[in-house]
Parts: sequence; C-alpha cells; structure tokens
Amino acid sequence: MSAFDLSVLFFLQMAFILGVCRIVGILLKRLGQSQVVSEMIAGVVMGPSLMGWMFPGLSTYLFPVDAKPILFAVAQLGLVLYMFLIGVEFDVGLIKSRLRSAASVSLAGIVAPFALGATLAYFLVGDTTLFAARTTTLQAVLFVGAAMSITAFPMLARIIFEQGLSKTSLGTLALAAGSMDDAAAWCVLAVVLASFQNNPAIAVYAIGGGVLFGLLVLLGLRRLLLPLGRRVEAAGEMSQGMLIFVLMLVMLGAWFTDFIQIYAVFGAFIMGIAMPRGKFSAELHRIIYPLTTAFLLPVFFVYSGLNTRIGLVNTPYLWLLTGLVLLAATVGKGVACYAAARWHGESHREAMAVGTLMNARGLMELIILNIGLQRGIIEPALFAIMVMMAITTTLMATPIFERVYGSKASRAAKEEAFL
Repeated sequence: MSAFDLSVLFFLQMAFILGVCRIVGILLKRLGQSQVVSEMIAGVVMGPSLMGWMFPGLSTYLFPVDAKPILFAVAQLGLVLYMFLIGVEFDVGLIKSRLRSAASVSLAGIVAPFALGATLAYFLVGDTTLFAARTTTLQAVLFVGAAMSITAFPMLARIIFEQGLSKTSLGTLALAAGSMDDAAAWCVLAVVLASFQNNPAIAVYAIGGGVLFGLLVLLGLRRLLLPLGRRVEAAGEMSQGMLIFVLMLVMLGAWFTDFIQIYAVFGAFIMGIAMPRGKFSAELHRIIYPLTTAFLLPVFFVYSGLNTRIGLVNTPYLWLLTGLVLLAATVGKGVACYAAARWHGESHREAMAVGTLMNARGLMELIILNIGLQRGIIEPALFAIMVMMAITTTLMATPIFERVYGSKASRAAKEEAFL
C-alpha cells in the first residue's frame, strides 16, 4: 500500500476503533467494568481472536499488515501522553509517608509471583510448543518470572484516576508500588534479552541509564522548571510556546527510556513527576487529557489486541496449564501484596484494595509477551496462555476493588451523608 492509501485507511480505522470502544464501554459499564478494561476487551474483539475469526475479510481490509506500523506509532504516542499526565497528578509528598509500605508491597509483588512463574517455567522449558528450542532454562525462568511479576501500571493508573483516588494515600501507595514493581520487572527482562543476544551491555544500559535518567530529571530538571510554574500562575494560563516546550521534554524522555530498553512510559511518567504543580499541572491536564484518553489511547489497546490469538489454547492440557498460570499469578501477586500491606499496618480494606489493583496485569503484560514472542523466547501457545491470564486478572480488578473499597459514587454518597 502507498503512503496515501495508508493515510486514507487510517481515518477509517480510527472511526471503527472509536465506535467499537464506545459500544463495548457502554456494555461493560453495566457489568461494573471501567473504561480502561472495556478498551482492552475491545482491542481483543477487533483482533484475530474474534473479528479475524468471524469476519476475516473485514479484518484483513481494516487492519492489513502494512498499516500496523502506523497504528503502533499512534498507540505509543497515546500511551506516552497518558502516562505523562499520570506523572503530573502523582503526589510525591505522599510517597514519603508511604515509602516503606510501597517498597514492601512492591517487593512482595515481585518475589512471590516471580518464584511461582519461575518454578512453572523450569518444568515446562523442555516443551517446544511453549518455548523456542534455543531458549535455555535460565532464560525461560527469568522471562516467565518477569512476566508474572508485571503490574498493569498504565491501567492501574487509569483505574485509580477513574475512581478519584489519584491524590489519596491508597492511590499513591498503589501507584508507587506498581511503578517500582514494573521497573524491576523491566530490568529483569533486560537481563533476559542481554543473555539471549549475548550482549551484557543491554542490561547495563537499561538499569544504569534508567537510574541516571531518574536522578537527573527529578533532582535537576525539576528545579529548573519551577520558574515556568510561577509564570503560568501569574498569567493564569499556559502559552502555546510553553506547551510545545513541555511536549518536547516528554518526547525526549520517552525516547531515552525506550532507547535504553526500559520502556517509553517510564520516561514520560518521570517527566510528569518533574512538572511544577498548581496551575501549571492543571493547564496540562485541561489541554492534553481529553484528546489523549478519548482519541489516542484506545489505539494502544487495539494494537495489542491485533497480536492476540486466544484460539491457540485448544487442548485440555493447555487449558489446565492456563488454570495453573492464573492460580499462580493471582496467589503470587494479589495475596502477597495484601499480606505485605497488612504487615506494614494497612487496614484490611486498604490491603485488599492494594492487592486487587496490583494483581491486574493488562497491556504491560502484553507488551512483555509480545517482546518474548518477537525475540523467539516463547511460542504462540504460551503467548496465548499468558494473554488469557492477563485479561482475567485485569477483568477481576475493578469489580473486586469496588466490592472491597466501594465505587466512586458510593464513597461520595457516604461522605455526603456523613457531612
């Protein structure tokens, strides 16, 4: 397809994506699911698992292979801008009082699922329907352990935002633990990729470069941006030139962390934390948020759904293995994070909420799995099994959370009645 043909098709793709996401969102809202989970399901619906199976001609026409790079670029842009906004809303002050709890929850959320996933991988690595023949035992153990340890950080952030918990103690604890959790999982993945490619420099660049980037941005750049915050406070609005400068910083941060193979979302998130608060952050949210969440972010979910083929799980053995993976993931992540939160004095209610949120894996899981599949570490059958685990744990998150902690509406009603 020519560049012009692809550009014309892109408009039709966007109309179709937005329409399906809206319909699925309306339907799943009645089942207690958040918009972010609805978009994740919509992505799978538009992929080969459903639409490609029922309407192969339509699927091929709407989402040809040639168009995937464009969708990928738009998906990355939406995700980066969204995670930047989450960073802007992130209250660093609350972390100081919850640092020990967040670190403990994060450690428990890594060690327990990693150990269970590594154990499964150790016994399964000889099965060439699940792992590539050239994958060593160590590589399989590290990869599956990292994949089981991941938290759906973008989805966790969006659920927290939709529940109105962004600036609360619970929301900050979950976000802090989730960010630490995912950073560690990506570092483990970097080690796996380094060993798979016989290039130790990959792990060094990822871990060392990530730490250096975080220190430079949060300790250096953050102070340099403070005068910009005062200018916006005085003017009452953000100028176009200042917005362009901020977006340039976001793109550079995303590029750098992607370049060192951590992932673009972390660069964007850290840049968001570095932004001045007050009117400055309010203006960024007012300008960027509506277009990002309504127009760009759904493409990220659809692109991941296009790479998901659930139909590959088609034997009793694979279904049994899927159940074991789901059990290990839920016990290892949810229960371990709940126990760690309780150990640090959190109430049963808040500990259950944290464990439930941390157990969701969502699209970050799909990203790791796609990397493993593309690099030849795992086979399509194991990819499909892990995808089903990711979808199930993410679907569980919002209903269980609202049952334990209450919905945004119910909490507001209780507060109003109390006042």
